[in-house]
Amino acid sequence: MPRIFPTLLCLALTAPVMGETYALHAGAVIDPARGTVERDRVVLIENGHIKSIGPAAPPGGATDIDLSREWLMPGLIDAHTHLTLTEVTGNAAFESFYLSESTGYRAMRGLHNAAQVLAAGFTTVRDVGNAADYAMEDVRRAIEQGWFPGPTIIHSGKIIAPYGGQSHGIPPEQGAFWQYEYLDADGPAEIRKAVRQNLYHGAGVIKLVLDNNPYHYSVEELRAAVDEAHHAGVPISVHVFGGEAADNAIEAGVDSLEHGFFLTDEQLKRLRDKGIRLVSTDFPRAHLDVIGTSGGILPPPEELAPRIIDRLRRAHRLGVRLVFGTDTVMEVPGRTRPDLMFDYLAVWREAGIPAEQLLKAMTIEAAQLLRIDGQRGTLAVGAAADLIAMPADPLKDTEALRRVDFVMKDGRIVRRPGATAARPGAERS
Repeated sequence: MPRIFPTLLCLALTAPVMGETYALHAGAVIDPARGTVERDRVVLIENGHIKSIGPAAPPGGATDIDLSREWLMPGLIDAHTHLTLTEVTGNAAFESFYLSESTGYRAMRGLHNAAQVLAAGFTTVRDVGNAADYAMEDVRRAIEQGWFPGPTIIHSGKIIAPYGGQSHGIPPEQGAFWQYEYLDADGPAEIRKAVRQNLYHGAGVIKLVLDNNPYHYSVEELRAAVDEAHHAGVPISVHVFGGEAADNAIEAGVDSLEHGFFLTDEQLKRLRDKGIRLVSTDFPRAHLDVIGTSGGILPPPEELAPRIIDRLRRAHRLGVRLVFGTDTVMEVPGRTRPDLMFDYLAVWREAGIPAEQLLKAMTIEAAQLLRIDGQRGTLAVGAAADLIAMPADPLKDTEALRRVDFVMKDGRIVRRPGATAARPGAERS
């Protein structure tokens, strides 16, 4: 794995203070929300926010940034990450990754991955569990304090599940060790308590696992989670592949389904009609070949890969609101975490998703799901200055996103063209 963290840390900690005013002279400005491209625009940044967008020269006192040969757009959002997790690959038991790692160690991995994904252009992530004993809350706080570089993080706390988490058949004498990563909650009262525990520990989304065991949550149980979270202003995310568990989630009015690999057309239509988003985590076949069945959680790669593409194609055709999420949890020598995340772009292309729809899924659709629309994931006056630029047009070829060479986070320059920080994929073996 390339050692780029110290360089990124230096770049972030030497960035100008929030009060600095910048004039970004962009050759093209892409607004995924409106589906527009405007040429030769000046984007004025002041106090961490977008002050104006227009053709006119900026007022005096602004620091000029030449992006005249670049395509500028909102920073990217990955709505399904596990930054503190690296799964043991192959068909190892799912629990293998957390039995030998402390919460502190996991937090340090989270900081390392956070620096990498920010430098690659992901300015916001939603981290949906498997972070030991609330490691992501400490990662989030450290980044917000300015101690380390990283994206805006919205995390779920511990994953809520029926008894057993995502484990299967653990001998009783071993004890409920999965509670290091999960909250067992059965019945509406226990579910409400688990939601409150996660909210207490900083969760900005609540995640439940539905169908990793023969039993799953009822509509009544899911409605208790939805009611409790929504009263706190927080959305509900559910891990589900399909079947009756997905029916229950849709009926209960959750905010997003994660994965949904085996959803039928009828279920997809109900998602569309209820405005529930699909965070589709479309694993490339090469990734599935590495992680295998994830200890029995996933079907074999040869079965799952074509079904993922088919489901994504059908969801787009039926008008489901799609949100980009990767679920990248592996390490490959010579490749960074964000480089692996960008591999998912190819799956969207294979499914026939137009580039403009993919950019929406990575920005405004994700921001709306995360309840930060108007603040992030958009290029509009008053929004946070989370911006990226690249020397090629991602609307012509989404692989251009791998070439991001300018990153601004909350009005601070993390990376600019010509900087020496390693680009995702630059050291691929």
